[in-house]
Amino acid sequence: RRNGMTGDIYSMGLALQALETSSEFYAPRKWNRAQAFSVVYNQDYEQPMAIAQVLPSLVGKSYLNACGMCLVPTLALSPPTASIMVQLSITNTLKNYFHYSTSVCVPNNSTLLRVMKVARNEKPDIFCFQAEQTSWGPYVTSIHGLAGNKTERTYSQFFSCWSPLKKEVGTYKPKNWEHIQAIFSTY
Repeated sequence: RRNGMTGDIYSMGLALQALETSSEFYAPRKWNRAQAFSVVYNQDYEQPMAIAQVLPSLVGKSYLNACGMCLVPTLALSPPTASIMVQLSITNTLKNYFHYSTSVCVPNNSTLLRVMKVARNEKPDIFCFQAEQTSWGPYVTSIHGLAGNKTERTYSQFFSCWSPLKKEVGTYKPKNWEHIQAIFSTY
């Protein structure tokens, strides 16, 4: 179509991937990616899902090789939506030792709580956690099934570069490639 669409709003992402991967079988025409992104972005319905489906094609990737992408393109007609990588480690050295690390990709300016949720969604058997809302914001009560205990004086303490965080998980915003550690500790 002339307005940047290929197919409809729901099939455009897959249609573009098929066209780009089979370009040797037809004479490809120049395609205006910024215009296509603008069309998808300006839809009032199902916008995040439509953008997610078309995003790989907008950056010249397919779903098969898009998993390693972290940066979302900033096109002339779209708002900046850069992402960052954050490394998250959880450690228990008190008893029943464990140590796990992962790197997750989140939108820039995300809170540590969002980083933890993405890690949980990607690896729920390892990075599971529970949090409760307090007057100070969300408080992490357990990580990897290990809950803090007032009698044993244990809790999960969060660090960045071995320095304790001065903000809570709901307000702390990690930087790109920052390593956040949650260490089960005593007080």
